[in-house]
Amino acid sequence: MSLLVHQIGPACTVQDQGRTGYLDQGLSRSGVADQLAFHEGAALLRQSPDCAALEMAGMGGTFEATQPLTIALTGAPMQASIDGNSVEWNASHPMDVGQLLVIGAARQGNYGYLHVGGGIDTPLFLGSRSAHLTAKVGRAVQAGDRLPTGPHSGSGGMRLCLEDRFAGGTLRVLASFQTPLFDQETLDRFTRTTFQRGARANRMGMQLESEGQGFAAKGQLNILSEVITPGDIQMTGSGSPFILLPECQTTGGYPRIATVLPCDLPRAAQTPAGGQIRFEFVTTNEAVTLHAAYLADLSRLPSRIEPLIRDPHDIPDLLSYQLVGGMISANE
Repeated sequence: MSLLVHQIGPACTVQDQGRTGYLDQGLSRSGVADQLAFHEGAALLRQSPDCAALEMAGMGGTFEATQPLTIALTGAPMQASIDGNSVEWNASHPMDVGQLLVIGAARQGNYGYLHVGGGIDTPLFLGSRSAHLTAKVGRAVQAGDRLPTGPHSGSGGMRLCLEDRFAGGTLRVLASFQTPLFDQETLDRFTRTTFQRGARANRMGMQLESEGQGFAAKGQLNILSEVITPGDIQMTGSGSPFILLPECQTTGGYPRIATVLPCDLPRAAQTPAGGQIRFEFVTTNEAVTLHAAYLADLSRLPSRIEPLIRDPHDIPDLLSYQLVGGMISANE
């Protein structure tokens, strides 16, 4: 089974949870930018979160089913239709042979996900199917590609009710090894500041902008290059913070003021250009508790799936359905 790609945005890649264990060789994790949306798709299809999906950065495309299959749509909401009939986001849907799925631009957020039953079954490289364009691993999906899928027996027709997390908000952060290089006045100003996500953003990281002076550390020109992980907040020479994302470099010498907790990274990655962000420091114990709660919420996602009830206005062949049965004449 496969999906045939007719049209597609320029920054769509196959992603899974990424590859771990290669930082010492200069290869960062990569993987999906929004881990929560990725797990939501797996829950909708009743399959493992190890299955790969298509990550669509800002724009989707047109896809044809070459065999009957089931899809799910999660992440940044995008306009979507199957053979011209609108379909709900955060839901799973069946597709028949020859049907066309059209996904438009993101209406909120940045990263939308197209999941297929059985996952996208592209070859593994170092234990993952994730493209890592910065490291020249894999490539963006192009028109004419066929996305092979694994076996799956689901039928679709399910949905998830979710909170709006695609407009920015408060990100919880943990002090890093270099946080003490920033004086207390700078740290206080950092947490008081409302930032806007700038135009410079990709899967490596996202720049934040704010009014007033930048944020500098003591002796920042003498910092040795150290290991970097997604979520680290680097301060560039101009004092503008960058939140590092899945394809970030593995080492760097810019001072890091803090690290965004994994549970808040999806909100960070989905903040649109101009969206507002603030930061709140938490203790190590609070971070551990929040992370445990996040993992528990991911494991409970399958229990939150509910049937998708279709709006009669969205059923083009409504009159072909037997809507009322078993009735008799009141006169008899």
